[in-house]
Parts: sequence; structure tokens; C-alpha cells
Amino acid sequence: MTAAPAMLAAATGSGSLVGLVLGLFGGGGSILAVPLLVYVVGIASPHVAIGTSAVAVAASALGNLVPHARAGRVKWRCATVFALAGVAGSLAGAAAAKAVDGERLLALFGLVMVGVGLAMMRRRDMAGDPAVRLTRESATRLLPMLIGIGFAVGLFSGFFGIGGGFLIVPGLVLATGMPLAYAIGTSLVGVAAFGAATAGSYAVSGLVDWPVAALFVAGGLVGGFAGSALGARLASQKQALGLAFAGLVVAVGLFILAKGFRALVA
Repeated sequence: MTAAPAMLAAATGSGSLVGLVLGLFGGGGSILAVPLLVYVVGIASPHVAIGTSAVAVAASALGNLVPHARAGRVKWRCATVFALAGVAGSLAGAAAAKAVDGERLLALFGLVMVGVGLAMMRRRDMAGDPAVRLTRESATRLLPMLIGIGFAVGLFSGFFGIGGGFLIVPGLVLATGMPLAYAIGTSLVGVAAFGAATAGSYAVSGLVDWPVAALFVAGGLVGGFAGSALGARLASQKQALGLAFAGLVVAVGLFILAKGFRALVA
């Protein structure tokens, strides 16, 4: 697929905005990728927007995983089981989404954005056991939850082409009892794996705009650095900023839902 210079510039700017949000809040930015690709970059097909978004989500997650891994906040065994189960779910979700009318899929995405934004407003810190590990002794207790929740979250992620971190984090806490900080770091393995699986499924069907994806990722790296620096300066105001961002997600979701309401109820 080819893209006009204006579209490529919009892709870079949109990627920077998503990266800024990811760097500032540590997650949540990928929920904006699809609407930005459709309404700002100008990708006409919602399916291509979802496939392209999945590439950017996977790359962004890998980039953000590095500092968490260095800090020892990734439970690798739990992450591996969760990610493998989620990849199976992602492939199933992506296959199902490609069979849904594009306008209806976009309207459903708007509905999801409203739900995610409201969930962000209610998010609270979750305590847990930092020593939790997947071992032979704990496998009978942890494996069923990791596999079941991983598949369900992957299914959702693949269907909508989003990272799903807002579901993976509480899912990991529920499945294992690990603290929030560890769940955030561990979730990025799942986000990267789900995004890669979804992107691969859409790429096989020719539903990824690679020039736009590359510039979206490049812009995201720049925005991520800026967001991290800004986050350090505004640490005392992050709760208020988080609520404002959640409100933005709800507003964008309502806009998408209003535009696609007829397709949703048809």
C-alpha cells in the first residue's frame, strides 16, 4: 500500500501522541491508535487501521518492556503461559473481526473505548505478593487461571487490534496475586505477543499499511521519550492527568459510536 506525504506526516504525529500517552501513563495509549489512524491519518478501511495499529502496539510494547525487565518487574514464566494462551485467543479474535463489516466493527470499537475510559476512572492500586512464581508446586493453582484469562484477553485484543493492557494487568493480578507494578511489567510480554499475532493475521490478508505503521512506530518512540520525561516532572499530578485522559477516551468513544450507530444497530 502507498501513502501520500500528508498521510505519512499525520501517521508520525499520531504515533508521537500515542507514544506520549504511553510514556506519561505507562499504558492506555494504544486505545487511541485505531481512531487516530481512521480519522487523522485517513485510512479508509477500519480493518487496515486495526492491522496497522496491531503492528504499532507490538513494537511499542517491546520498547516499553526493556526497562521493566531490567528492573526485575517481569514474571517470565507467568508471562510466557499467559502470552501463549493469549496468542491463540488473538488469532481467533482477528479471524472473527475480519468477517465483521468494517463500519460495525468501528462502532463496536467506540463502545469498547467508552467502557475502557470508565474503567480507567475507577482504577485503583492493587496490592499483591511480589514473591509469587509459577513452579511445579503452584502450577495446579496458577495454570488454569493464566490459561483461561490469557485466552479471553487475547480474544478481545485480537478482535479489536489493541494491546489489551488495561485487561491484562488486572487479569494477571487476578490469576496470580502479583502486585500491580509486576503486573504492569509482565503484561507487556502479553501485549507484544498479542499485537504480533494480530498483526501477522492481518498482514497475511494484506490488511497492514506498512509505510504508515513504520512512521507510527517511529513517532511513538519519540513521543515515548517525551512522555517519560514529562511524567517525571508531573509525577504529583498524574492522577488528575489520568482522569483527564480517561475522559478523552470516553469522549472519542462516544464520537465514534455516534458516527457508527446505524451500522451497529442495523
